[in-house]
Amino acid sequence: MMSRLRAARGKSSGSSATADDSMMLRQVIEATPNAMVMVDSRGRITLVNQQMEILFGHSRADLLEMTVERLIPDRFRERHVGFRDGFFQRPDTRSMGAGRDLFGRHASGREFPIEIGLNPILINEEHHVLASIIDISERLQIQATESARTADRLRASILASLPFSIIASEPDGTIVTANPAAERLLGFDRDELIGSPISAVRTDTTDLPLVDARTDGGGEREVDYHRKDGRTIPVNESIAPIDGEDGIAGVLSVAYDITQRREAEAFIRHMADYDFLTDLPNRSKLFERLDEDLRTAARTGVGVTVGLIDLDHFKRVNDSLGHHVGDELLVEMAARLSAVMHPSDLVARVGGDEFVLVFTGSQDPARLGKRIDEVLSVVLEPVICFGHELVVTASMGVARSPEAGQDPATLLKHADTAMYHAKSSARNSYRWFEGSMLDETNDKLEMASALRHALTRRELSVVYQPQVCLLEGHVIGVEALARWRTADGHSISPDRFIPAAEDNGLIIQLGEWVLRRACEDVVEMSAKAGVPLRLAVNVSPRQFQDRGWLDVVRRALADSGLPPEQLELEITEGIFMEDPREVVDVMDTVRSLGVGIVVDDFGTGFSSLAYLSRFTIDKLKIDRSFVADLAAGGTDAAIVDTIILMAHALGMTVVAEGVETLAQQEYLQARSCDVGQGFRYSAALPPEELIEHIGGSEASWRASDDL
Repeated sequence: MMSRLRAARGKSSGSSATADDSMMLRQVIEATPNAMVMVDSRGRITLVNQQMEILFGHSRADLLEMTVERLIPDRFRERHVGFRDGFFQRPDTRSMGAGRDLFGRHASGREFPIEIGLNPILINEEHHVLASIIDISERLQIQATESARTADRLRASILASLPFSIIASEPDGTIVTANPAAERLLGFDRDELIGSPISAVRTDTTDLPLVDARTDGGGEREVDYHRKDGRTIPVNESIAPIDGEDGIAGVLSVAYDITQRREAEAFIRHMADYDFLTDLPNRSKLFERLDEDLRTAARTGVGVTVGLIDLDHFKRVNDSLGHHVGDELLVEMAARLSAVMHPSDLVARVGGDEFVLVFTGSQDPARLGKRIDEVLSVVLEPVICFGHELVVTASMGVARSPEAGQDPATLLKHADTAMYHAKSSARNSYRWFEGSMLDETNDKLEMASALRHALTRRELSVVYQPQVCLLEGHVIGVEALARWRTADGHSISPDRFIPAAEDNGLIIQLGEWVLRRACEDVVEMSAKAGVPLRLAVNVSPRQFQDRGWLDVVRRALADSGLPPEQLELEITEGIFMEDPREVVDVMDTVRSLGVGIVVDDFGTGFSSLAYLSRFTIDKLKIDRSFVADLAAGGTDAAIVDTIILMAHALGMTVVAEGVETLAQQEYLQARSCDVGQGFRYSAALPPEELIEHIGGSEASWRASDDL
């Protein structure tokens, strides 16, 4: 604690002892290697040693005329006064500073970091503080140097351990250093890289990477690096500037190998255009090729010929020998067809056992006939698949532009028509497409023309058939159905005009009109009925594939005010045989709108049920053909039972179409079928009549067979 200098020498007088002690104190201070200064409570310097003169550059006489605040920079003086006053109120021994914010001020004005040791001392009953001051400039410099070395070692360790290639270069592109990952990536030693231009290892049109670094930090990009062994490595590279005192001092290039990613992307792109089993171009690639060939044909006047091949009785192979044998047969047929065709021709697989051939070169019918005979002959040769010797025939339909069509879809459709004529006449043969094969199609064309006028003349209407909850017996929704009555009063069946609209593209316009009208009607019917009725609207495959169809749905909901959860879109099973990725995307978008998905006429389409678990479906609609003979039992009843059980297991609702009798209703109720639809409840009616009808009929549906 506080030292006291007192008389302590035998019987000497007090004044003499004090003088001796002061002399001793001066001698001790003078001998100390540190700068020493003693300050009174008012901050006046009362004692200094020679080291103090050397450290601060003031003479002893000048120092003894100063306050201690004169020895510190101006910015610290006010704070120091407060600190000094506080110290004298509660004096104790302490050490101050480690160069953080404690500085001395030399007579020249130069500042330097200091460390101070403070000791309170009492002289003649007056408080002083004795301070030991050390210039720690050198110590801090050593610490900074060591910290820098430690940081350098840490950075070097980090760079050495990072899996990314890191190359530092000067502004002109000269490499100054590289980490071990860069050596491994490029196959060069570090010493070989240093001094080389970075353009020697990077395929880039920019010689000065500094240009890229100055713009948004260089960002990320994909470039190719050259290895020492001559190979090229694709990398993802990020370029960043290295800041210096006078601007950018260099460039840091950070990269990693993306070879596997490139290979995966190439594989995905390949799979998008090629059949997984045979590696032949798929439908998408075929249409791309036909688009190009038909554009060329339009310029040159040379037609395009396509042949559609279907293997005869292929299903028997799968059913009797197994799908693995069928797959092997398809692979062999793909190889044979590719081998017999010219290099400039195209062989594509468009699904199942169907192949499409695009013939190039001479379009002379006689020459093409010989080539087609050669194709059919190689198909006929025996095939060994998993020990089974198979002899397969094929039927082919051939269509040539521009007579048979000037777009890929029409050309293939007509080739398909010709192929079915070949199958029906004689197997292992081919038929050229002829206009006479289009009698049925011509009827559809005429129907489409009349339908186009019907849309503008407002001859079309929408009627609604109720859907009834079989558990509670009340109407929960309606299905919208288009009707056509001509101006002269004739009714045209939907079985005639819907296929015509589908084949000729009018289904897009017709479907939009029905959807918008139905949404508006159901909003009004729901208000009158006092319950939110669900609306089921049929969607054709062509609508489903139309890119603008989703916007049509959004606009219909927005304009009518119908809540999305009240709308259900009924699709057929055939949609699931299209491009699965595209179907998934469209269905996901539909469901994100809050709209439900229903599979219509379930059980009459494709035999594969895999799509039920692959796609998000809300309801299955059992086709009326299975409901007709329910009461009699038998196969149809077993199918209905299975569909209900399967759908419920998958979390789907089941709707039964064609319910006409109480017996059918009771059968379905006993199997927990959810919804019924059919003449038992009502025929399809206009909105006003339907609301009036269901208002007085719901009770009779529970116990009576009368409507």
